[in-house]
Amino acid sequence: MTFFRIYKIVAVFRAYQLKELLPARRGTKWFLFLVSLLFWVRRKSVDQEIGERFRQALQELGPVWIKFGQMISTRRDLLPENIANALAKLQDQVAPFDGKVAKQLIEAALGAPLDDYFTHFNEQPLASASIAQVHTAVLKRSQAEVVIKVLRPNILPVIKADIALMYWLAKQFTKRIKSGEKLHAIEIVHDYEVTLLKELDLQKEAYNTIRLRANFIHSDMLYIPFVYQELCRKTVLVEERIKGVPIANVSELKQHNVNMKLLAERGVQAFFTQVFRDNFFHADMHPGNIFVDITDPQNPRYIGIDCAIVGELSPEDQRYLAENFLAFFNRDYRKIAETYILSGWVPATTDAVALEMAMRDVCEPAFAKPLAEISFAQILLELFQVARQFNMEIQPQLTLLEKTLFYIEGLGRQLYPELDLWTTAKPFLEQWYKDTYSVKKLVKQIWASLPEWRMLIPVLPDKMNIYERDNKRIFTEMARLQTQLQDSQKRQKQILLLSCVITLVTIGMAIVYSI
Repeated sequence: MTFFRIYKIVAVFRAYQLKELLPARRGTKWFLFLVSLLFWVRRKSVDQEIGERFRQALQELGPVWIKFGQMISTRRDLLPENIANALAKLQDQVAPFDGKVAKQLIEAALGAPLDDYFTHFNEQPLASASIAQVHTAVLKRSQAEVVIKVLRPNILPVIKADIALMYWLAKQFTKRIKSGEKLHAIEIVHDYEVTLLKELDLQKEAYNTIRLRANFIHSDMLYIPFVYQELCRKTVLVEERIKGVPIANVSELKQHNVNMKLLAERGVQAFFTQVFRDNFFHADMHPGNIFVDITDPQNPRYIGIDCAIVGELSPEDQRYLAENFLAFFNRDYRKIAETYILSGWVPATTDAVALEMAMRDVCEPAFAKPLAEISFAQILLELFQVARQFNMEIQPQLTLLEKTLFYIEGLGRQLYPELDLWTTAKPFLEQWYKDTYSVKKLVKQIWASLPEWRMLIPVLPDKMNIYERDNKRIFTEMARLQTQLQDSQKRQKQILLLSCVITLVTIGMAIVYSI
């Protein structure tokens, strides 16, 4: 399967003439030679420009590659405009499948005709994405407008084929690249596989959506639609139909006089709120999943959909990540180095001074620019790359967060190019860190645990006696085992000495006999 998938990728590369996307390096020539051998592959979209050909190639390769295109399409600060515009179509303009097939799939999942639940179902899809398709409908019981999300038919084999290829590449990378094991390529592919498979279970997406909605139920920053949980199945999700302007439609937002500065800042605030306040964040914030409620243009609110991919961090990673961000904002490179060491992201034996100097070399040139021109996500990525030189092991739990930050920053800069993440994010992080690790918070935690202490104190003497008794028993047993070991070693020495004596006597007798 892997061989045929590699062939498919190379064939698609040749068909859409994508060689101008490759960097001018020695290895590129060998790849292009391999591509040239497939002379029988017919060229496609010859008259299209490179961005459109790249989009069509990713779409033909399937869900894994479409998601790759979705992610990089938000980085307009890194991509040429024509390529970014073309890839943006991957957010919600993937080729749809037949609406009649969608209807059959939904009825099979619900176990009943659609007429039992809906007064109207539109076979023309509202949107079509890499893994699922969305249709509009009207609920029979309440006449509420809803959207029905249904998985694409036969999608699992395609995803499994691409994942198998990614595992193969990761194994080759781990074996053939120096220090490849430290990058945990196989583990990262595994996490990506788990993430994709979660997208194939729409009941899990329903749960994620309900949880995110509860976190932002009265928020001015973010709105999450209501889920009709009783109608959700593994392959079908039914939720409230939202009304809003797609985030990618910047011209329409400006026509409605939307406060773009506030909108961009709220995107950053919503991200940090999810990561630090809730420790549960939407990790697929590409433009196809974000709309804007412009009911009040001067008080715009994000609308988030497609909550299949979410992320969570351990309390330790939360803390060290916040300290790392704050140290970066304050240009405290020693603190950054210490954070990387204390968190275990780099070995405890790492030279903190050398790491600090390396971090400084990355950050100081960036700070020479105006703050609005500094890519926070890009510098964070570069810091990770520097840390790899000091044997940093890739933290798979941070991969989703890093990707999401790229999304958020890309969107924010697209909405408001002068977006200053320092002004937006730093006060939030400082307040969160103060609230989380303050003396007041510690007192609250101790107070909250008082009931447990009240139950523990009366039985504490008994527990101490049991502890002391167990310790005596353990020490007695250890002493007994040590005595047995010493006796055993003494017997072994005696046996060895006796063997040596017998051997010497035998040799002596042999010599006497031979004389």
